[in-house]
Amino acid sequence: MALYLTRFSYTPETWARLTKKPEDRREAARKYIESVGGKLHGFWYALGEYDGYNIWEAPDNVSVAAAIIAIYGGGALSKCETTVLLTVEETLEALSRSGAVAYRAPGA
Repeated sequence: MALYLTRFSYTPETWARLTKKPEDRREAARKYIESVGGKLHGFWYALGEYDGYNIWEAPDNVSVAAAIIAIYGGGALSKCETTVLLTVEETLEALSRSGAVAYRAPGA
């Protein structure tokens, strides 16, 4: 299974609801991710451009898209971005394979 990094920010309304009734959103995230056959590896809040980050794995990109569409469509987030993460071994394999790609620079 592939690993994914998701960055998200809550809407002001979501922060207001959490302030009135604090809850551990890791459990909700875990359930959403497991519902598409994935596994949550970590969940963090942050100060900065995004309110939170999580690392998770899923069987494929369609499963990831299904979870993200459902979560983002729920209206609690103001932004959400997911990045596919490559292991060092996958990167080394990609580097090895890159020599077989016949790249031509624009205008060359």
